[in-house]
Amino acid sequence: MFTDLIPDSAPPVAKADAKVRFLRLLETALANSTFAKLLLSKYVGEEAQLDRLTVREVVLRGERQLSFLWRYQTRDITKNFPLAEALARLSELLGAQFHSAHLQTQSEEVQLVFSRKGRPSLRLGKAPPAVLPVATEAGHDKEKLRYLELSRPFWLDLGVTHLVRGEAQLVPAMSRKWKQINKFIEIFSAALKSSGLSDSPDVHVADFGSGKGYLTFAMHDWLRAQGKRAEVTGVELRDDMVKLCGAAAAKHQMTGLRFDQGDVRSYTPLRLDVMIALHACDIATDYAIHFGLRAGAKVIMCSPCCHKQVRPQMQTPTLLRPLLQHGIHLGQEAEMVTDGLRALLLEAEGYDTQVFEFVALEHTSKNKMILAVKRAQPLSAARRQELLEQIAEIKRFYGIREQELQTLLAA
Repeated sequence: MFTDLIPDSAPPVAKADAKVRFLRLLETALANSTFAKLLLSKYVGEEAQLDRLTVREVVLRGERQLSFLWRYQTRDITKNFPLAEALARLSELLGAQFHSAHLQTQSEEVQLVFSRKGRPSLRLGKAPPAVLPVATEAGHDKEKLRYLELSRPFWLDLGVTHLVRGEAQLVPAMSRKWKQINKFIEIFSAALKSSGLSDSPDVHVADFGSGKGYLTFAMHDWLRAQGKRAEVTGVELRDDMVKLCGAAAAKHQMTGLRFDQGDVRSYTPLRLDVMIALHACDIATDYAIHFGLRAGAKVIMCSPCCHKQVRPQMQTPTLLRPLLQHGIHLGQEAEMVTDGLRALLLEAEGYDTQVFEFVALEHTSKNKMILAVKRAQPLSAARRQELLEQIAEIKRFYGIREQELQTLLAA
């Protein structure tokens, strides 16, 4: 169980107060680099709008710190503390202002609960398995980990935050966007770990169709917080967006972050580890995937938008005609077939591939992601041939003559 993390030299924990045991477990998890996150809830203090406190580890200027995110009903406040000071503050908060604490490590979890009379008790157990890339929904007493800090000044330039009495707060209209950005970084983080890039001292990323740069800035900031020498480039067709983002990056002296005007069909970086293309319309997604494959990217992340090429080619199989006589069903079928073929083609090129909903429909209708991570071992010739035969059979079944990614790979 969780107690096996405690060094042999530590005092016996069975006789220790539950709060003391909990703090000792937290210290051990930090010392062993197995700490994942900490949530304090059931607030009983004097601040009426304070809901909970989320704690995560960050690396700032080479120093490990704990980032405290106080979640209010209408705003967030983030502050960072050195480990010793952070542990002291948590000791003061537990039992006095928060009556529940949930600690999760990479493999196990423990919950500290205070009764109405203030008596602490521990609940130990295995943490839910980490599934790449979809995280479990937060329950009533659990909060999703926020990977980014609202206090970062560039969010003001991008319109994500505004100043309220001199303090950066989330613009209410940007709350859904903020959740999307953090969810993306959660997936991005897991993909880097799966690909082995988390062990690399530097990571090169290209974000095609970067737009206003929300994700581009977020990736750069998060990578730098992990101590990486990040080189992140946003590539965008619209010159006004390139100038806006470039000015913000220059203003805050964000080394390794740049924005270029260009197209995925012609842009050529010197090195590429991660290729991002969100909401690329129709076959632009195919060009982006093909670019990532040619560049040897270890991680490819796409969120397709529009599926115009395959739909007019599709011949409805006789058995499915009663179902696909409705336009909405035919459109959904075309999306499934298009992205399914893309996933199979990526797998045939040596990638572990998943297609999933990365944010809830309530936040955006463009919520599908294709995530591909390069496998360490090459694909066998037999498996590759099997995949190509599956692709050919699907195309025959629907009467599809051409799919752009396959055409690009053949060329």
